[in-house]
Amino acid sequence: MFALWYLSLALDEIRKRLGWTSIFDIFKSNKIATDRAIEQKPEPIKVPTPKTPEPAKPAPVVQPEAKPTPPPKPAPKPDPPKPKAESPSAPPTAEPIKNVTPKISSAESMDRKIFGASKNLENGESKPKANIKEATSSFLEGEGQAPPTFTQTKTMTLRNKSDTMVDAAVLQKLEDGFAKLAASDSKSLLKKYLTKEVFDNLKNKKTPSFGSTLLDVIQSGLENHDSGVGIYAPDAEAYSVFSELFDPIIEDYHGGFKKTDKHPARDFGDVSTFTNVDPNNEFVVSTRVRCGRSLQGYPFNPCLSEAQYKEMEEKVSSTLSGLEGELKGKFYPLTGMEKAVQQQLIDDHFLFKEGDRFLQAANACRYWPSGRGIYHNDNKTFLVWCNEEDHLRIISMQMGGDLGEVYRRLVSAVNEIEKRIPFSHDDRLGFLTFCPTNLGTTIRASVHIKVPKLAANKAKLEEVASKYNLQVRGTRGEHTEAEGGIYDISNKRRMGLTEYQAVKEMYDGITELIKLEKSL
Repeated sequence: MFALWYLSLALDEIRKRLGWTSIFDIFKSNKIATDRAIEQKPEPIKVPTPKTPEPAKPAPVVQPEAKPTPPPKPAPKPDPPKPKAESPSAPPTAEPIKNVTPKISSAESMDRKIFGASKNLENGESKPKANIKEATSSFLEGEGQAPPTFTQTKTMTLRNKSDTMVDAAVLQKLEDGFAKLAASDSKSLLKKYLTKEVFDNLKNKKTPSFGSTLLDVIQSGLENHDSGVGIYAPDAEAYSVFSELFDPIIEDYHGGFKKTDKHPARDFGDVSTFTNVDPNNEFVVSTRVRCGRSLQGYPFNPCLSEAQYKEMEEKVSSTLSGLEGELKGKFYPLTGMEKAVQQQLIDDHFLFKEGDRFLQAANACRYWPSGRGIYHNDNKTFLVWCNEEDHLRIISMQMGGDLGEVYRRLVSAVNEIEKRIPFSHDDRLGFLTFCPTNLGTTIRASVHIKVPKLAANKAKLEEVASKYNLQVRGTRGEHTEAEGGIYDISNKRRMGLTEYQAVKEMYDGITELIKLEKSL
């Protein structure tokens, strides 16, 4: 008997400590939860009060915010409904929670705010709808935002990787192209400055806005080992993302323009100071001064869509149609132009040629001839090329050696066009264009000149020209041969000096070459 009495007392004590409730209480709690789900509106949440068969003092009501000491794990039994709480605490019958901060979803965060509003009602507040509305509004405004779920994080990670990682196929092309370039006898600036270290540092990079890779930058030089430079900027951001390669090439080509240098402000100077370099027409066949410009808000050729090409052509055509005086002329789109007319314009050195392999390798000839065209005045002394290598090539030219007249016309045209179309410009690099040789002033002043005595030794001609920062090219420009002993000689530097200074280098250099030719 004594043993049975002792066992009864022990069971009574266990019932008190564990807060076991009757079957009726469990049914009642479940009914309340079911009613709430049907009505889909928050109801005051009441934690069921534990009851025991004995008249002993019931266990204290557990409030949601309370943090009781976790009791020993009870024997398996039906779990009572668990109200959502503001803290990760659980009813006494729950498993002990480890000391970690749980990651909650956005939906759970809002649920907890609404539960908090309902709890305030239970504590005596009289505006449950207002409280719940405020809790919901604060969530929508961002107060209830929580760390992303695992699925969201994984999705964002995959998307970010695809935006920043270079494709395996692109990397393979880069590796193969670099190996062939390194084994070649190329004299390009690309080979000179693309060391293995620089290559490894840049091969996995992309520009943030257009995703241009190192392959987009150097593919022309990889395919054409006879390139002089071999590098292009597919978009303006490439100049900074791939600066480890661009900067030394720019410094080499532009005569010492270092990565710490800043291009000076635009200055066309006094146009009246230049005169005719060959008043007797003995040597100079024709004179030309041109500059390149990029339309603000558009990438360079490799990143342009066909719609953008057409849109730019329309902007340029409508803008140029408003020019007056000696600049007045007509725009001719390449689309629909007869081949005979096109070839005649090319032969007259008015129109750019189609199918340049260096530009094609750089992916700069897409959608040809969409968006391309030429504007020229009635006298064909002023021209504008639309979407050849650059968005715009503004050109002033005429027969003979009157550099002063040619330069004056160019300056007038550039100022008029700039009033109507904003151009891309960088504080350090000057005017931005597709090719790093045409940054800064983008000015190229040139003459077609006959110097047969100097030209008898091409190496000697180039040596003399380089002393005056001049570049010697074939009659039809870069990568062409001289026809009839006529060379295209121009200023080479376009950065670190003003427009006026760039033209003056050509003026002084040509004057000296003519003197040397006469003395031989």
